[in-house]
Amino acid sequence: MSNNKNYYGPLAIIGILFFVFGFITWVNAVLIPFFQKAFDLNNTSAYLVTFAFYITYIIMAIPSTWVLKKVGFKRGMSVGLFVMALGALIFVPAARAESYGLFLAGLFVIATGLTTLQTASNPYVTILGPIESAAQRISVMGIANKIAGIIGQKVLGGILLVGGTAAAATLTRGQQLEKVVVPYMIIAAALAVLGVAVWLMKGLPEVEAEEDETQQAGAVKTSIWAYPNLVLGLLALFFYVGAEVIAGDSIIAYGISQGFPEEQAKDFGTYTLWLMLAGYVLGIFLIPKYVSQGTWLKYSAIFGLIATLGAVFSSGFTSVLCIASLGLANAIMWPAIWPLALDGLGKFTKLASALLVMMISGGAILNSSYALLSDSIGTQKAYWLVVPLYAFIFWYAATGHKKKSW
Repeated sequence: MSNNKNYYGPLAIIGILFFVFGFITWVNAVLIPFFQKAFDLNNTSAYLVTFAFYITYIIMAIPSTWVLKKVGFKRGMSVGLFVMALGALIFVPAARAESYGLFLAGLFVIATGLTTLQTASNPYVTILGPIESAAQRISVMGIANKIAGIIGQKVLGGILLVGGTAAAATLTRGQQLEKVVVPYMIIAAALAVLGVAVWLMKGLPEVEAEEDETQQAGAVKTSIWAYPNLVLGLLALFFYVGAEVIAGDSIIAYGISQGFPEEQAKDFGTYTLWLMLAGYVLGIFLIPKYVSQGTWLKYSAIFGLIATLGAVFSSGFTSVLCIASLGLANAIMWPAIWPLALDGLGKFTKLASALLVMMISGGAILNSSYALLSDSIGTQKAYWLVVPLYAFIFWYAATGHKKKSW
């Protein structure tokens, strides 16, 4: 959809929603060490925070598509916000009951609502203009996402990780968990208000992807699995999300495991987000005028490989900075993989978009794999898991996305 209609208003609304995504998603990096300390958990158990959050995408992406089909994009977004508000409210009885399982249930509910928003917003932004500049538009959304993440980690980190281990030892578990009550009540109220505002808002159109029946090389493809660029793109997105979540959500706990005090380590996650933000800003100015989406993706993967090896083979703050620099490597991967995977899908575009959203579950499965490795071989050596992820993404950017038949 590349006509001259003015979509600045709708894109501004989507930008607000991307801000919500960022705030809710990136505070997981704070919740992991907070729950690990409060409930005395090992890494595998603590990283159930991200498992409960990201596994939702593989379970709820297709149902979310059904919801959007029934009620439309705008009302579907409102429903997603209301569900997220409910999930945030679950944190209150979870704190009072001192139940880690109930906290995980709250995270699952929050992510269920977020899945609906993601399913609507990502293809919405992708189709608002030429396919070759989709990464540029999503980059603008990414800026809102990462700024929100920085704010979320600063605010929640300042509330939940202040005082260090010695101070925490003087508090009961209930007193520690009480710290989440007021913040999540405020989050729930804000989500509910935003849900009502989106429901009542005028001027947000129902944007539909064009039913482009054009097929590659004149062939008629009757199955979505007949498109290698999509199937390989699903794997690339799965690996990318896993790499991004590992880098973003493990860095605070990794810093603490390397001997940094909580007061210092609580800010490590913001380093990753600042570098991601820098990557998005560069993408806005450079893509597609000076560099293509595919080329940027290829060099981002190379940089990711180098930074990961740097994290494994260095030590102390240098190693932490190498993990943080993965934020720059990951910045444009999401908006670059989407259009490459959707290119030429025609009538399969909507289903393909839902499948791509399901690949966010890589944040659950691969981050949990990192946690298991960190308990067995150490938090630093466990980053070896990320190396083959970037290697595959490089291959997809260089060769894989060009395959039009098996």
